[in-house]
Amino acid sequence: QEYLVRLLEANGYAGQVVFLNGQNSDPISRARYEAWRRAHAGSNTISGSRAADTRAAIINAFRHTATILVATEAAAEGVNLQFCSLVVNYDLPWNPQRIEQRIGRCHRYGQQHDVVVLNLVNTANAADRRVYELLSAKFRLFEGVFGASDGVLGALESGVDIERRIAMVYQSCRTAAEIHTAFDALQAELEAEIADRMERTRQAVLEHFDDDVQSRLYVHREQAQQALASHQRALWSLARHELSGDADFASDVPRFRYHGPLAPHGWYALQWPEADRLGDTFFRPDHPLAAALIERALRRELGHAHLTLQLSHRQPAVAALVEFTGASGWLLCGQLTVQSLQTEAHPVLAAVCNDGRVLDAEQARRLLALEVVQQFSVSPEVVAPTLAVARDQACQLVLAGVERRNAGWYDEEVTKLDTWADDLRLSLERELKDLDRQIMEARGHARGADTLAAKLEAQRTLKTLETRRNNARRELFDAQDRIAERRDELIAAVERQLGVKTSWSERFVVSWRLV
Repeated sequence: QEYLVRLLEANGYAGQVVFLNGQNSDPISRARYEAWRRAHAGSNTISGSRAADTRAAIINAFRHTATILVATEAAAEGVNLQFCSLVVNYDLPWNPQRIEQRIGRCHRYGQQHDVVVLNLVNTANAADRRVYELLSAKFRLFEGVFGASDGVLGALESGVDIERRIAMVYQSCRTAAEIHTAFDALQAELEAEIADRMERTRQAVLEHFDDDVQSRLYVHREQAQQALASHQRALWSLARHELSGDADFASDVPRFRYHGPLAPHGWYALQWPEADRLGDTFFRPDHPLAAALIERALRRELGHAHLTLQLSHRQPAVAALVEFTGASGWLLCGQLTVQSLQTEAHPVLAAVCNDGRVLDAEQARRLLALEVVQQFSVSPEVVAPTLAVARDQACQLVLAGVERRNAGWYDEEVTKLDTWADDLRLSLERELKDLDRQIMEARGHARGADTLAAKLEAQRTLKTLETRRNNARRELFDAQDRIAERRDELIAAVERQLGVKTSWSERFVVSWRLV
């Protein structure tokens, strides 16, 4: 990145280049951050997070004063650059989703021009050429953000680890013929797997729906594209509940005018493009007002209650709960904290019917989204004992997922260690073979020397080569010892970290009836 910045500034773009990376701790970035902070002092634009505000300052400089932004992968997500319409991929990642993320920074809501993408490819490298062929010709990644690439990316996201497979080709192939053979096999396998996944998806979405549902998919496509993400819906529901009396909510868009004591007064919008267009404050989970609402809700003590939940008039109907219409039961919500390779906090829901039926996690989550039409307190002594069993089963599912991720992490670490060991061993073995060849040639030169001085010089050369070979052999043995030590360290680290510790905290328990 520093090289590119220097190159551009030395060739006509002095003072027109800004750069963004994971740290931005250099003096220029710090000065830009301080200037931006002073310019926005007292406004809601400042989030309070230095990293986020530094990024905002750099993007602001790119938008208003600079011509070129040189960014690392740190800018591939969470950055809105719809005012820019030219993307230059100085390198092409092996994962097509990462390339799509880069293009998506500019090709997004509010973009008024066609986005042009330039991909720089090392045509002298056979593997790089084949990677570009896969991304462009086979995956049709660069035909447009909406189009053939959507289905392909969806299939790849479903489980085809293309980045790991391409890395294996780069690591294992040494000749152009090996590269072409490996990529031909990978391409054939991916094409078959992608076609199969796309066909199964089409069948699941279309063939299993009746005509009425299929027609609704087309009628409501525009509304579906504007739908909020699940976490945004949750934040919006929380805001409507917590800000009752302190805010006026718009009826047509997720937007409200706040006039309470927790944050500056004014309009807040849940969707960034709408906030940017209207000049509203972007309401997000890390905004001080949202953080205060979340913290207040978490601290609230919730007693046992009975809720009558309405399903019959809900639009769209929650199909997963239709079979429980008229039923009653219990629902529990809590947090399972797991300490293993890292500390993770998992929300856990468990729900049972009084007739013995157990709701799965998705059905339990759907219950929480229903409208409450009646509520009153109940005694905790009447809680159904089967609820504790359902809770334990839900916790076991969470722990099983943690175990699978830990096992996957261990496999990745072992693969990295094995790859490093193989590369190190092959490199030293090639060096030994080369030294053996040089020693054989030196012995031949010594025998063929015409003068005593030439023979002595040849012997000195031979001795030097033999010393180097002995050192290389010792290094090979030392490398094997280092590999064994690294493997022992990895096993010891895993043994230390895999002692899973859990803790449980209950949030609330309710009895429910579905009408």
